[in-house]
Amino acid sequence: MLPPAYELPAAILLILTGAVACVAGYRLFRLVLGVYGFIFGAMMASSVMGITNTVGMIGAALVGGLVGALIMVLAWFVGVALVGATLGALLAHLVWAQFGTGDPPAVAIVVVSVAGAVASMVLQRYVVVTGTAFGGAWTMIVGAVTLMAARGGRRPPDDVWILYPMTLAPEQRWLVIVWLVLGLIGTGIQLRGGRKKKSR
Repeated sequence: MLPPAYELPAAILLILTGAVACVAGYRLFRLVLGVYGFIFGAMMASSVMGITNTVGMIGAALVGGLVGALIMVLAWFVGVALVGATLGALLAHLVWAQFGTGDPPAVAIVVVSVAGAVASMVLQRYVVVTGTAFGGAWTMIVGAVTLMAARGGRRPPDDVWILYPMTLAPEQRWLVIVWLVLGLIGTGIQLRGGRKKKSR
């Protein structure tokens, strides 16, 4: 949550950060983790401040961002396992939705999450490449949507800007296809870059 005056620079920062993560996330993994840690830390810390407290919001965003960046950089090894566990749980939900009703059993989620964490540690490079490529692509899209809203002047001057990183308006659902395309392009670029390095 930030004052609306900061929406435009924040949108540009999201687009640039997303582009770096999408095409060079594996090579710059610690930097990418630090930047994403800063974004999420700032997002969470600033949301506890009142909407009329501009200085408090900015101060909380800076402190929360620095703490988030530090945690992510120091805990990157755990972060890779968490990415695998999350992907495993997501896959379990998607498969269960095709064949069953309701949520999958908790035991199945735990087993698949553990398997995903183990697989991500074994296939660390590929998990990091795909995770940063698709995460970066989504960050670019969120930044672009925010940039269009900021330039369109849709927000009242006394309002605050709240980042909703996982929510798109119903008329923007087509952006999921753009996300998939950008994620695949980013994955291809990162994997090709790694192959060229090895061949030297």
